[in-house]
Amino acid sequence: MRRPNVLITGTPGVGKTTLGKELASRAGLSYVNVGDLAKEGELYEGFDEEYNCPILDEDRVVDELEERMSQGGVIVDYHGCDFFPERWFHIVFVLRTENSCLYDRLESRGYTGKKLQDNIQCEIFQTLYEEAVSSYRKEIVHQLPSNTPEDLERNLDQIMQWIEQWMKDNN
Repeated sequence: MRRPNVLITGTPGVGKTTLGKELASRAGLSYVNVGDLAKEGELYEGFDEEYNCPILDEDRVVDELEERMSQGGVIVDYHGCDFFPERWFHIVFVLRTENSCLYDRLESRGYTGKKLQDNIQCEIFQTLYEEAVSSYRKEIVHQLPSNTPEDLERNLDQIMQWIEQWMKDNN
């Protein structure tokens, strides 16, 4: 594998897609938004009426991505991470956003009621960070703040440095 695989995870609204797309562009890596992949391939196993969203078929998503991931050079963006094989990723970034900022972002997306509250609680209780730490080696999991455009630029610079170093060390 000549290029690393990177996972960007975190609560909905923390900026995974913005970071992932820009990072892929700068690093010359491919970008996969798992939500879009699932929509395109209809990789669902039902519909959640309470949250008004489809239920991801995790096994089919893994099957769909397996070959791409084995080649390397993929940035994966998804709010969950415990179903991805540990072997896929060289590094995992969990984006974190302050609650008031996250609330505004989710509200602007049309999140209301239980869906809005549950996502804010998910961020408060570090649910996705805990999921990442329990799913991958602790030393490859990193939290990054994602509140401002300056945070985005800092995160891009930091991850680009990591990718460049990984490529030097592994090629």
